[in-house]
Amino acid sequence: MKHFKTISEFHQFRGLPKPQHPLISIFSVDSVRHLRADEPMSLTFDFYSIAVKRVQNAKVKYGQQSFDFNEGIMSFMAPNQVFSISIDKKEEEFSQSGWVIYIHPDFLWNTSLAKIIKRYDFWSYSLNEALFLSEKEETVIGGIIQNIEQEYHANIDKFSKQIIISQIETLLNYAERFYNRQFITREKSSHQLLDRLEKLVGDYFNNDDLISRGLPTVQYIAGELNLSPKYLSSLLGTLTGQSTQQFIHDKLIEKAKEKLSTTNLSVSEIAYELGFEHLQSFSKLFKTKTNQSPMEFRQSFN
Repeated sequence: MKHFKTISEFHQFRGLPKPQHPLISIFSVDSVRHLRADEPMSLTFDFYSIAVKRVQNAKVKYGQQSFDFNEGIMSFMAPNQVFSISIDKKEEEFSQSGWVIYIHPDFLWNTSLAKIIKRYDFWSYSLNEALFLSEKEETVIGGIIQNIEQEYHANIDKFSKQIIISQIETLLNYAERFYNRQFITREKSSHQLLDRLEKLVGDYFNNDDLISRGLPTVQYIAGELNLSPKYLSSLLGTLTGQSTQQFIHDKLIEKAKEKLSTTNLSVSEIAYELGFEHLQSFSKLFKTKTNQSPMEFRQSFN
């Protein structure tokens, strides 16, 4: 594992020219020296990374997730996330194209972007949830990058930083739009995922060991689907208007209604069987979702 505190350190490590600015860098990936077999393959940064890449004959890992970079995809890394790349030894040639922007958090200090940058969910997406760009989208992104690159290499004046910041914010806003498009256009895979989610949560609540397992967490559900929690919630938000937590709660209430209307179990016993430690928590959630207390719901069947 190799950790980089500054962008300059990373430039030196990869044989790149010294950055024009110590807190921001933009460069073409085909200018990067390839890693040797004896060099660290797992890397972490203290700065943000935005990239569009195509990599031939290499396997790329982000954390524990592997990904094929043969298509042009856009990826995002927040500080202290793990990135690793390993070259496929079976192939003679390793090639890559595209560009990378590195942004140190200090560059954002006292700007509007500093207040909102963490609101973009894709900083928490895994690499296998990267953004697949259409040709038209890649052209749009490329145009913004050219603007940033032009300003980056220009003579620094009092306007430079704000112009770069506004271009980065535009880039992030387009990425958010394109992610939303990706959720919709990949309709078949998205709905297959919803089917898997329905079954997973349904099976969880139908299991007899809910008492010992407790309520399912968003992290658990996302992990079982091999997705990051942020990506799953973003996908669900686009397709259903719900977060993962809301989806879980709705399925929980469905199960509670079934028990309230078809069994003689007390409300306390039902809450306990559904994984609640406290009756109050169950009753509060039930009333929030149905505008009725569990007892009021049960009495409506009499």
